[in-house]
Amino acid sequence: MAGKIFSAGVLCLALAGPQSQASAESHDNGETIVSHGISVFGDLKYGPDFEHFDYVNPDAPKGGIFSTWGFGTFDNLNAFILKGTTPVGASIFFESLMEGNADEPDAMYGLLAETIEYPENRQWAIFTLREEARFSDGSPVRPEDVVFSYEVLLEKGHPSYKVVLSDFETVEKLDDRRVKYTFKEGANTRELPMTAAGLPVFSATYWEDRDFAETTLEPPVGSGPYLLKDLDLGRSVTYVRDPDYWGKDLPINRGRQNFDELLFEYFADYTAAFEGFKGGTYLFRTEYSSLIWGTGYENLPALEKGWMIKESVPDGRVNGAQGFFFNLRREKFSDPRVRIAIGQMFNFEWSNETLFYGIYSRTDSFWENSYLQAEGMPSEDELKLLEPLREHLPEEVFTEPAYSPNVSRAQQLDRSARRTAGQLLDEAGWTVGDDGMRRNEAGEILRIEIMNDSPSFDRIVNPYIENLRKIGIDAVHLKVDNAQATEREKTYDFDITTRRYALSITPGMELRQLFSSAAGKEQGSANLMGLANPAVDALIGEVERAKSRDDLTVAVHALDRVMRALHIWVPQWHNKTHNIAFFDVYRRPDTLPPYAMGETDFWWYDAERARELQSEGAF
Repeated sequence: MAGKIFSAGVLCLALAGPQSQASAESHDNGETIVSHGISVFGDLKYGPDFEHFDYVNPDAPKGGIFSTWGFGTFDNLNAFILKGTTPVGASIFFESLMEGNADEPDAMYGLLAETIEYPENRQWAIFTLREEARFSDGSPVRPEDVVFSYEVLLEKGHPSYKVVLSDFETVEKLDDRRVKYTFKEGANTRELPMTAAGLPVFSATYWEDRDFAETTLEPPVGSGPYLLKDLDLGRSVTYVRDPDYWGKDLPINRGRQNFDELLFEYFADYTAAFEGFKGGTYLFRTEYSSLIWGTGYENLPALEKGWMIKESVPDGRVNGAQGFFFNLRREKFSDPRVRIAIGQMFNFEWSNETLFYGIYSRTDSFWENSYLQAEGMPSEDELKLLEPLREHLPEEVFTEPAYSPNVSRAQQLDRSARRTAGQLLDEAGWTVGDDGMRRNEAGEILRIEIMNDSPSFDRIVNPYIENLRKIGIDAVHLKVDNAQATEREKTYDFDITTRRYALSITPGMELRQLFSSAAGKEQGSANLMGLANPAVDALIGEVERAKSRDDLTVAVHALDRVMRALHIWVPQWHNKTHNIAFFDVYRRPDTLPPYAMGETDFWWYDAERARELQSEGAF
């Protein structure tokens, strides 16, 4: 179980390699850059005449079906609003002006737009649309559609767009193919052209007589490579490759979008999903359950007969921050000593040995397994950023190494951790009464609910609940279904929930959505915790303003150090590989890129092998 995942790469979609050439022209506003691509710090791996990305097989065959599973349910196809729950892949219908790739962390190349033009200070950006760009109904993609998309996201889209687009001044059509974004004076403009480039583009005509703010199950008109084939509400969704897709011959798309169909079968729990996989209901599975990974595949006939492949492949991404996250809006969590005490009682070492078969490592950083992870005492450069913020920070930021969770003995209840947690709660005013429960001065019992929507996670939550109750906390395992969990998280109706934040190796504006005070006030934001700290806001600004990768690293180290010292979560665990199993009908390039496994993107279907397995009764 990996927990719900928020990916921080939604706006900065894609590291720096050799710099390619971009032309410079003189305009009324002075010299500008006109290029086929853009990156945070100006470097691009691929030149204007590149034929395809290095990691794809440009001759990969087209055809077949990719099938995998989804968890929970869905009732909406509009992935850009707060209402409803969308199925996996619901944004597949739409494209953006530019798109990232899987072997650079922050580069973007033209998709709907063939070029981007911008001044050195990135105060504005002009995109020139490709003449051939078309929506699925055959109509051209126009500057009017780009302007409409920005305006409707700001007016009726998910509330997080108000945070994301807060530094945008105007968006305007210049002529039949060009659209210009202008950004506010004084804004951190380093990433703003890329933010604009990554926004989805909708058909203004399609939405003329429809309300964008409402949920819908009507197949939308978009410009992307896939259309909706079939929708079985809450049970499955199938996308089919558009034979008339306008962009299929673009270099950015060569060797990609190889499957004729993408099928996502939905299950209410992980055990049922695994049984479905074993029976061939779907053919590809990323394994999130250590129990199933450790024992579920033993003596599996499909493996023994060579029908199925089970392997771990390297994951070059930041491993991300997975943990039990506190709802800091709740008064009972206002004292960090309470949060530390609760964290002390999660015994990772026991869990890893007893439940996880030793496959995981403990997480302590928001940028786990990367050079952006804060280590040891703050450096001189970090202190230059931290000292002006001292009044908003715990003293330990300056006096202790970057925080890591306590290491427990591999026993379900570590008595040393229990003593430490008890002392912290006593100091915070939550003392044990005659009935063994902890109360504050007002006589209120310290009651906490750990919300969980996955039956396979019960074996992890239940021992944690037991440990918490043994120190006098009225801990409750709140079991809900996926739809309930989604709605309660949107409205912040929870005490503690599990979440994984998959952060970028080149973080920037997306951090506003995750950790800024402004985002925490917006309903449905990714700032589930309600984190509101002026120092965090200031350091997010430093990350956004970084002029070089070295400056960025320093700023992220400082931010990581601060958020860990605020104890907004109980860190869980991570795995440095993708654990996958699939029926032997899928093929991939010999070397995977560092920033994506790409199973639905640049893998392909072996039709001959599929016929062999079907004849043998594999599925």
